[in-house]
Amino acid sequence: MKNRRKNRPWIYSFPALILVGMIVVFPILYTGYISLTNMNLYHWDHYHLIGLENFQRALLKVDSGFLKALVTTILWTVLNMVIQIVVAFFIALGLNVKGLKMARVYKTFLMFPWAMPAYVSILLWKVGMFNTEFGFLNKILTAMGFGKMNFLSENIPAFISCMILNLWMALPFMIMMMDGSLQSVDRSYYESAKLDGAGFWKQNWYITIPAIKPILLPSVIMTTFTTFKQFDIIYLLTMQKGSLSGATLQTIITYAHQNAFVSNNYGLSSAVSIVIFAFIILFSLFTNREVKEES
Repeated sequence: MKNRRKNRPWIYSFPALILVGMIVVFPILYTGYISLTNMNLYHWDHYHLIGLENFQRALLKVDSGFLKALVTTILWTVLNMVIQIVVAFFIALGLNVKGLKMARVYKTFLMFPWAMPAYVSILLWKVGMFNTEFGFLNKILTAMGFGKMNFLSENIPAFISCMILNLWMALPFMIMMMDGSLQSVDRSYYESAKLDGAGFWKQNWYITIPAIKPILLPSVIMTTFTTFKQFDIIYLLTMQKGSLSGATLQTIITYAHQNAFVSNNYGLSSAVSIVIFAFIILFSLFTNREVKEES
């Protein structure tokens, strides 16, 4: 009887475990297997095990492009997250100013970029903002007497352009999270701080930030993961087949995609995918520890 009670949860969860195994576990294991082979366009049916050669090529070969893509990805993630958190914090503070009229209307309008389908937003920016001939930014430059600029033809302008678009799409979510967390802070703390002579900066540094940090941490972690594995913005703006912009900007996600679907080197692409998976696992272990300490 006791054994039956112990086994009952496993019996009930068995169908779900099979589904998780088929959808999650098996693809990871199969990708790990392919990463140890020379599977590519020329060895599609007769590939064989080559050990860790793909990992060595990605991690140790300087001219493989992976290390450069990794540095770009880290830079992309850090800059986007720092700017998102800082800008969203001050905008959320502005939305919570006492006596602000039409605050709900402003918050509703702020959600539009986040609510729009990413594909539509990216292509609208590519044609409507960054286009050399008809883009809004170039119309402003020509009106000011400057020459037209191809924002997506070189790596640094393309990186900045992609980052601006990512911020435009991602900031509303962070602002709403900040706004919700700010409303949970007891206003009596600020009144006491004012009586003690604390100004705007000290109030936010010693009251607001410590109070909202535990609430915001999961949202920041989730957004960091999303930013780290960002693919659509960089690909659609600079690398879309048939409309290459000229920039050679690569993140580790676009690098893995290029090796799989352009170069058809599935072994190397799988190795890069496993490395990305390892990075995400390590980061999640670190962030889970931080969340536990905060709670």
